[in-house]
Amino acid sequence: MYSVVAPSRYVIYLHPSEYARLEGILPLLREQTVRGLADAVDKLNRRSKVQRYAEQLLGRTSLPVESATGDWQVEFLEDPDGDIAEGAFVIDSELRAPQGPELGADGRTRRITTVHFGQTGHVTTRQRTVTREGTSNTRVLARMTHDDDAGHHVFEIVKDSVTIGRGGSSYPVDVKIASSADVSREHARIRRDAATGRFFLIDLSSLGTTLNGRHVPRGYDDADGTKRENGVETPLPDRARIGLAETVYLEFDVVPE
Repeated sequence: MYSVVAPSRYVIYLHPSEYARLEGILPLLREQTVRGLADAVDKLNRRSKVQRYAEQLLGRTSLPVESATGDWQVEFLEDPDGDIAEGAFVIDSELRAPQGPELGADGRTRRITTVHFGQTGHVTTRQRTVTREGTSNTRVLARMTHDDDAGHHVFEIVKDSVTIGRGGSSYPVDVKIASSADVSREHARIRRDAATGRFFLIDLSSLGTTLNGRHVPRGYDDADGTKRENGVETPLPDRARIGLAETVYLEFDVVPE
C-alpha cells in the first residue's frame, strides 16, 4: 500500500575461472554493487517537476521503492554445477513475502534469475514463485518412484509443493534427477490443493512433460527473454506415470488416508 518492495538479497554465480580471477577484489565488487543498488533505487524515487505535475493532475502519486529488509545482501559464488559459460554470470534475487498473518505461517518466495551471456550481451530472465511450508506434514500424502543414472529412488510427498528436475546452483529442487540435459534443471512441479486434497502437474521444461503418455501444456510463457509461470496446470489422477522429456519416468501414487 505504501511502497514498492524490491528484492534485497542477490547471489551472483561466476564461472570458476572468472571467480578465481576476481577473488581478490570481490569485497570491492560487493561494496560497489550495494552502492549501485542504492543509487538505482534513489534514481527511481527521484521524480522530475513534469512527473510531479502529471501526478497532481491525475490525482495519484507514485509509490516509493525500497529494499525488502532495509539493506542489501550481495554474495559472489563460484558456479558449482558447471552450467555457466566463461564470460557469463547468473544473478539470483529473492523476495520472500508472508502468506498468512500468523507467525510461522506458510510463505511465498518470489525468485528472479537473470542470466547474462558474456560478450553477446544477451540477457534472459526467469521468474517463479515458490511456496515454503512453515510446518512439516508428518503424513505421507503421495509417493513417487523412479530410476535414473544414479539408480532407483523412492520419494515421499509430505508437503503441498514439490519441484522435480536436475537442479543446480540457482535451481533448487525437491526431487533431484540424475540424467542428461534433456531433463531440465527445473522440469516440473507437483502441487497439492490443501482444501480439496487434489494433485496437479505443472510443466516447466524445455522438452516437455507427459502424463500417462500424453503431453501436458506448458505452465509458463516465454516472452522477450523472460520466463513467467502462467498458472496452467493438469489434474493428476491418484495413480499416474509422469515422463520427463521422455527420458526419465516417475510412478506417482496417492497414499490413502
